[in-house]
Amino acid sequence: MHRFSCAALGVMVLAGCTSSGQDELQAWMQAERNAIRPSVQPIPEPTRFVPQPYGAERLIPPFSTEKLASLLRGAQTVSAASSALIEPELARRRQPLEAFPLDAMSMVGSLNRDGQLVALVKIDRLLYQVRPGNYLGQNYGRVTRITETEVVLREIVQDAAGEWIERPTALQLVEESK
Repeated sequence: MHRFSCAALGVMVLAGCTSSGQDELQAWMQAERNAIRPSVQPIPEPTRFVPQPYGAERLIPPFSTEKLASLLRGAQTVSAASSALIEPELARRRQPLEAFPLDAMSMVGSLNRDGQLVALVKIDRLLYQVRPGNYLGQNYGRVTRITETEVVLREIVQDAAGEWIERPTALQLVEESK
């Protein structure tokens, strides 16, 4: 029995030393490594820089005294015209409806008083009567005309250059549904 167990042990040792599929696995892994090829796109050729000739040497330099003087002369004439617009507005007493912006107001109706149309303007929950010549809004808006459907104003506002200009605007009739 001892011989038999030694023989069985020898057979088992020899069976453990055989290649039990390792060679096949190694061959498959090598075949997969060889099959993988990275795809690298070639880098595109850089665009060519084409230099342009400098053509500003024949223009007036931006900080030359002639250019600055002409701009200052132009600013003085424009500012005199714009000050003629705003000066009378600054000298007068402001009216109560000038404290509210125009977008907070809405025209809700009109009345005929002594043959002249009077607009009904609603601010918050209060109604005000507005006549031609009254001032509305925060941009020196003066009422120039009232019709049954709108109040036409002339506002004095600053443009992008900081100059005072006249701008027409209107409050349209708003019909509220309940």
